[in-house]
Amino acid sequence: MTDDIGPALEKEDALKRILAGYGGLVLAYSGGVDSTYLAAVAHEVLRDRLRLVIADSPSIPRSEFEEATALAREKEWPLDVIQTLEFDNPEFVKNNRNRCYVCKGELFARMRQYADDNAFPVLAYGETADDQADATRVGKIAARENGVVAPLLEAGLKKDDIRALSRQRGLPTWNKASFACLASRFPTGRALNLDELAQVERAEEVLKKYGFRQYRARHHGDTCRIEIDLDELEKIISPDVRPALVQELKRAGYRFVTLDLAGYKTGGNS
Repeated sequence: MTDDIGPALEKEDALKRILAGYGGLVLAYSGGVDSTYLAAVAHEVLRDRLRLVIADSPSIPRSEFEEATALAREKEWPLDVIQTLEFDNPEFVKNNRNRCYVCKGELFARMRQYADDNAFPVLAYGETADDQADATRVGKIAARENGVVAPLLEAGLKKDDIRALSRQRGLPTWNKASFACLASRFPTGRALNLDELAQVERAEEVLKKYGFRQYRARHHGDTCRIEIDLDELEKIISPDVRPALVQELKRAGYRFVTLDLAGYKTGGNS
């Protein structure tokens, strides 16, 4: 991340112009780096013409949900919770390669109903210029089908821009690790169920408690395969951490605990 944020500020000015052109906006908010930054700028520009919505879903860890809603309250952003029912859809539960598409389609359909009920004309989400090159993000197909705009992408903002601008704004998410829903911890094609999803959530809360920044608890039946950044490998195998961590992960329901020496990677269970 460069210290010169002049070019990023120019993109932010473009973002403000884009947002100002909306008569009213419903924004998908998760508490992650991108949606939090977009929420901050949108609130600055739109004020009472903005509504944030956050999905209450088993795929979202309770700690993430609570942190996101607490931040919105602190910032006095207008936030409503919507219930998404992707687990009622067999195509989502199958966990095939279209899972994210199905999930985003459910979210955007609920957002559309909310927007119609509250007379807000535009829906938006936090796709960035970096996301365009990520083939795993099939949710953008659902966005196009549902007429959901991506103002960060339109303004040309990349993740490094958003982190730098978030830091300047004092947003606590500026250095937050990337996050994906808990369903992504299961191998593609392995059917999802709520009990195993809760097991993964317990495992990742253990990793979070030990202070790991970027991590995944990949679920393989009775085996938990841990992915962390390579610069934290020494920490996780240290005598002060490894034995206690293994015991806690076994208490979370796993028989075996393994460490992926390749380190954290996006889509590591696909």
